[in-house]
Amino acid sequence: MSQKPILIAGAGLASLLLAQSLRASKIPFIIFERDASFVFRAQGYRLRLSAEGLDAIESVLSPEHWRRFWAACGQTGGAGFSAYDAVTGEQTEHKVSEALASRGGKIVGIARGDMRRVFAEGCEDSIQWSRRVTGYELTDDGVVALFADGERSVEGSMLVGGEGIYSGVARQLSGGRIKTYDTGARGIHGQAPTTAFRGLGEGVFRLQDSTGPNGPTFLITNVRAGDMNDPEVKFGWTMGGVPGAIRAPNDDYALVGKPAADLAREVTRGWAPKFRALIDEMDEGEAAFWKITCSSPSGVPEWESEDRVTVIGDAVHSMTPAGGIGANTAVRDSALLGRLIGEAGGFRRGLTGEYERGMRVYASEAVHASYTTAVAQFGIEIDEETTPTV
Repeated sequence: MSQKPILIAGAGLASLLLAQSLRASKIPFIIFERDASFVFRAQGYRLRLSAEGLDAIESVLSPEHWRRFWAACGQTGGAGFSAYDAVTGEQTEHKVSEALASRGGKIVGIARGDMRRVFAEGCEDSIQWSRRVTGYELTDDGVVALFADGERSVEGSMLVGGEGIYSGVARQLSGGRIKTYDTGARGIHGQAPTTAFRGLGEGVFRLQDSTGPNGPTFLITNVRAGDMNDPEVKFGWTMGGVPGAIRAPNDDYALVGKPAADLAREVTRGWAPKFRALIDEMDEGEAAFWKITCSSPSGVPEWESEDRVTVIGDAVHSMTPAGGIGANTAVRDSALLGRLIGEAGGFRRGLTGEYERGMRVYASEAVHASYTTAVAQFGIEIDEETTPTV
């Protein structure tokens, strides 16, 4: 009898890296993704990769695959952020205190879309598109995923929920204990051609506007000197603001494209010309508004472990962008869970509990660090009894 596949909900970064680990161990899997394709919606800001995140990715990918991934990464010089007043254009501090370099004294980053594309290599035929997982049902000897259209998946040996902050798998598995809070802060992702960044020079930059009509806002970007003259390359930026500073019509989390770009232009109307270029020359198709969310600052909660089902990435520990920790923690999940499944040759009882115990330690530390940094940067505060959840 052929081995039952491992079912994976969502085709985000954590899910795809887990798939690569299963693929290396020759364990069958099926990925169910709610979107119609990878280009269905904006991919978001460039991600900064920590030493722990890079180690996790390298432990999963084959040497050849790792070289392709590393080639897609950019390496930026500098030890930390250069901070500027977004309105006057003047530098406010030489460096903002935060360690950014992770390998070779460089700050390593990659666009989310590029990272997703590299992680998907060789897994394309195992992805089923336009399949939104809403929950699961245990069987006598496995598990099936339940879809929004009322259909059911084939029976799998395990189900891994990696479908993000609205994960139905996480909600069902934890009995509602896994919660993601709406901090009230908002942001916009964008991309622009390299020509828009020439006024900055190489480095990682934080542009701060303390005089916004609805509250302080900021923009973070990194400029890699080696790509500056490549017309095919775009640099990304992410904008954020304290609660109330960035207001989308109807607070529409799905706001993308021109409406999101217009909102960015409105927020930065009074910025210095050399910074306005990042907004004025942006690719409108890549603009996306987003709510800044965070899991329980007290840590990843306990729930009764289920041998057939577990969760990874944002589905279990959503984080603010502060500190750039979220994606790095997600790939650690993939590496840990993938290793345990690979060593077992597939499903075994107790495996999910072992993974969850290990994950809770580093993920709880990461959520706490992300939250405490965001308290200072965004002016947010989460009360786990009264703050609304998403």
